[in-house]
Amino acid sequence: MFKILPLLLVTLYGYLTFRFSAWSTKRMLNEKSTPLADPTLGEMNKDMARALDVPRIKVHLFEVEQVNGLAAPDGRIFITRGFYNKYKEGAVTAEELASVIAHELGHVALGHSRRRMIDFSGQNAIRVVLASILGRIIPFAGAMLANMLTTMLAAKLSRRDEYEADAYASALLTKAGIGTAPQKSLFQKLDKLSKGAGAGTPAWLLSHPKTHERIAAIEENEAKWGLTQ
Repeated sequence: MFKILPLLLVTLYGYLTFRFSAWSTKRMLNEKSTPLADPTLGEMNKDMARALDVPRIKVHLFEVEQVNGLAAPDGRIFITRGFYNKYKEGAVTAEELASVIAHELGHVALGHSRRRMIDFSGQNAIRVVLASILGRIIPFAGAMLANMLTTMLAAKLSRRDEYEADAYASALLTKAGIGTAPQKSLFQKLDKLSKGAGAGTPAWLLSHPKTHERIAAIEENEAKWGLTQ
């Protein structure tokens, strides 16, 4: 019992940390967001709502300049002001922005926030165990190596979620009559829109898959679903 107590405490700490982060994020989103009211996007949201057989899809505008979309732990969908401005400037089409909304809906529908909470708690326990073992083998570098290995695991799990949300979005966009072309064209623009964020990071540490890998996965699904000639 005493041997597993530290692991239980670390796991509980990870859970509480995640819950506090979710609470803090929710408060910030409440303070800096308003409902997104755009007629063109509204029509596409109606198409996706019909495809999902739900009354409506609510999207909020998050007042930050970064180009991003996000799904809050409470299930709400957000588009950042920076992303919306790109759309108003013509750098991003309405269909491409709809693909972002579909992707974030995928995160919600697939329960990724809940899964990440469990993963985060487990990763803290793994980090402690690895640091303890590796610290005995490599006295000074053990903790650093344990942290790197845990970061690699977290990135891999995050990439898995992104692929799943992409597949969900592809299916929803197809059913809604929007198609996957905007999804793929947006991915080709993302590096430029985000000013190459993550370009110098090794692929195995990236929380999102590389652009060409995401497009390839979408096209593989299209072939599987008989959507390509």
